[in-house]
Amino acid sequence: MSTANARPTGLTADAGWEIGVSRTLPYPPEALWRLVTSPEGLALWLGEGTGPLGGRGAAYRTADGTAGEVRSHHPGSRLRLTWRPPGRAGDTTLQVTVSPAPRGAVLRFHQERLADAQERERQRAHWASVVDALARLGPGA
Repeated sequence: MSTANARPTGLTADAGWEIGVSRTLPYPPEALWRLVTSPEGLALWLGEGTGPLGGRGAAYRTADGTAGEVRSHHPGSRLRLTWRPPGRAGDTTLQVTVSPAPRGAVLRFHQERLADAQERERQRAHWASVVDALARLGPGA
């Protein structure tokens, strides 16, 4: 690939700026999924005041005004939704997945359609701190 065609890390042709954060946690996939979708887990990654997420097309709004819509919901493995905090002009797309791993389960947050490299770096730090918090909370939630 020539340098004229090279894109900065995290910039894609289809989804714009994106970021992914993943970590293998020492929990069975089912237990990790229950944690991620529990009221305590949702409060950590989506925001306070969110009830259980419904199926495709279900809208949500958090206590801080972040809003969006569920795009796909595969119980036990994947949620894909739009995510727009207050003051942001457009939606981003957020996907949360849990998949089996040899010693537990992999938790992934992937976010697309970020505004620029700075937002990408802010979201990288945000999702890393969310994974840390979920790991500390553990599946007993």
